[in-house]
Amino acid sequence: MREVNADTNIGTEQSQRLIHVLFVIQLVSMGAMEMSGPFWPVHLKTLSGSDAVFGFASVAVYVGPMLGIVLTSAFWGRIGDRFGHKPMMIRALLGLSLTQLALAFTTDVWTILALRFLQGACAGYIAPAQAYGVSIVSPLRRARLFAYLQVSTNVGSLAGAVTGGLILDQASFFRINVVAAILCALCAAAVAFILPAVQPSQDKASLAPAGTRPEPLRNDGAVDGAVPAWRSQPILGLLFIIGILLVSRMITQTPFSLYVRTVFGVSNWVVGFCYGLLALGFVASASLWARHFESKSLPESLRRMAYIASACAVLTAVAAVTRSIAVFTTVHFAWGLLLGATTPVLMSLISKAAGSLRQGYVLGIAQSTTQFSSIAGIALGGWFMQAAGLEYTYFLVTLSYALSAAAVWWLWRGQAAPGRVETSPGQ
Repeated sequence: MREVNADTNIGTEQSQRLIHVLFVIQLVSMGAMEMSGPFWPVHLKTLSGSDAVFGFASVAVYVGPMLGIVLTSAFWGRIGDRFGHKPMMIRALLGLSLTQLALAFTTDVWTILALRFLQGACAGYIAPAQAYGVSIVSPLRRARLFAYLQVSTNVGSLAGAVTGGLILDQASFFRINVVAAILCALCAAAVAFILPAVQPSQDKASLAPAGTRPEPLRNDGAVDGAVPAWRSQPILGLLFIIGILLVSRMITQTPFSLYVRTVFGVSNWVVGFCYGLLALGFVASASLWARHFESKSLPESLRRMAYIASACAVLTAVAAVTRSIAVFTTVHFAWGLLLGATTPVLMSLISKAAGSLRQGYVLGIAQSTTQFSSIAGIALGGWFMQAAGLEYTYFLVTLSYALSAAAVWWLWRGQAAPGRVETSPGQ
């Protein structure tokens, strides 16, 4: 089995080939999981004995995996930092395969919910894939890496949803889960036999002369005598920003279809078209934004991120007041273009600030943050729809983005303060 040390220079051509392999594996595995994603409520409706059970289950079936990831991502990240991120990718993909196969044979609602939670807790593929990618690319190309992998996730999600619908039209929900299990198993095999093992950076540190070795990491990712890695600046501030931006994005998740149908009176295919434009805008712009940001310093990146959050606030304000479906769809595409500059770039900044010794742990914390923020945004949107009314949804999104912009400006002021020296640990 080939093994590469994380500190060894991998040729640019070889690195690009490996990143393309990661892209395909992530696209296929995420697409496999999204084959069933949109259709769980349809399946659960046939299994639920009452409306109350169905109402709870239709939410829990999506929140459960997110909660599992929130609770376990940091743990799996620490294991990856110690033993390597390739085994963590294989573990995650096998976890997805086995739980998806179990779901194929399960007809009890509560067992389904338990398995979905277990799926999130056992899996968590994205964080170790990101950490593995970080170990084989130049630090200057990290923003491009995160954008590339997130494009893979978005394309896989769209393709998986369409494929799942085609299968469901011709066969049963059972077939969707079985096919997803097979695809995830094949992805695990691809990781095992195609990707080289990358030795964790701290293993080589033990070979350094006495007095020059880095201090050992504690279980919380901190160096002895220091605060945990994720609580240090600028990582903590970046985690807060990525969290509030995701909350802003996810507020519309629950009320979106009802909002578009009620406000504009359009058919279902138009609703789906509007929803897809957001992802299409992200896919079209993410790599371009990554190239734009990869040579920027942290203060400069934060300043530009504040402009982007402000622009999102303006766009969603237009969406809130317009009664033209053409304007609304245009706004959604432009919003997606701006979203391509948020999560991938911020994840890159977090990765750079973390240093080479704790990539898995910090990216695990970041993955937990994104999942928790998604849950919070979905819950906030659902509550606000009931409390204030469907027609005010996008006004809440605008307010949330305004608060996000203020938070980014605040962090930028701290990073750009006179006399502050920007550091890039581990680089």
